[in-house]
Amino acid sequence: MTLQKLFSYTRQAINDFRMIQDGDKIAIGVSGGKDSLALLYALTGLQKFIPEKIQLVAVTVDLGFGEFQTESVKGLCKKLEIEYHVVKTQIADVLKAKIKEGSFCSLCAKMRKGALNNFAKELGCNKIAYAHHKDDFIETMLLSLLYEGQFFSFPPVKYFEEADITVIRPLIYIPEKDIIGFQNKMNLQSVKNPCPFDKNTKRESVKKLLHQIQKENHQAKEKMFNAIMKGEIYQW
Repeated sequence: MTLQKLFSYTRQAINDFRMIQDGDKIAIGVSGGKDSLALLYALTGLQKFIPEKIQLVAVTVDLGFGEFQTESVKGLCKKLEIEYHVVKTQIADVLKAKIKEGSFCSLCAKMRKGALNNFAKELGCNKIAYAHHKDDFIETMLLSLLYEGQFFSFPPVKYFEEADITVIRPLIYIPEKDIIGFQNKMNLQSVKNPCPFDKNTKRESVKKLLHQIQKENHQAKEKMFNAIMKGEIYQW
C-alpha cells in the first residue's frame, strides 16, 4: 500500500463518519505495532491538507512489563514532527497477580484505555485515535458472536460520557494485509510486544479461523464487513 492510498482510505473514513471537527486535539494511541505506526503516518500527513485545523499528539502507554523499547517510535515521531509522550504505569504488576486465573486481556485493555484516557485529558485532548483496522472490526464481531453470544463490533466513532472523550478509528476501511504492505514499503520497525500472552489469545484464535474461512471463500471478509456496516450492529 502506498502512502497516497493510506491517505485515501483514512480520509474516506474520516469523512464518512465525521470523525474530525475544526479545533480538535487528538491523542494518537501508539502501541509501537505496525497499525499504530501507519496511523501516525496517516493523521500527520492528512493534518497538512484537510480543511479542519487540528492538533495531534502521540501517546504510548507503557504497561511495565519491561524490555519495552520506544526509541524507534520516538525517532519516527521526531521525523513526522509530532509531540510524543510515554505514560509509565504499573499495570503489569496488577496483571501478574491474576496470571493463575488465566488470560487477563480484558482487564489489561480496560486499564490501558483508562491510563490513555486520563493522560489525553491532562493534555487537553477531546479525542483519541485508535489504530483498529478492517480485520479488527470483523474479528471483534466474531469474538462477540462465538464467546459472548452477542452480535456486535466496536463503532468507528464513540463518545464516552463518563470520560468526556471521543474515540475515533480512522483505519476502519483498511485491510490488515495492506497495512503489512505499507510497513514493508516504508520499512517500519515495530516495537516488540512484551505481553506474556501475545499470540496466545482468543483474538489470535479468531484471526486464524478467519484466515481459514477467507482461504475457502475469498469474499468472506468483505461480506462480513458489509453485513456489519449495513446492519449497524456495532455497539454504541
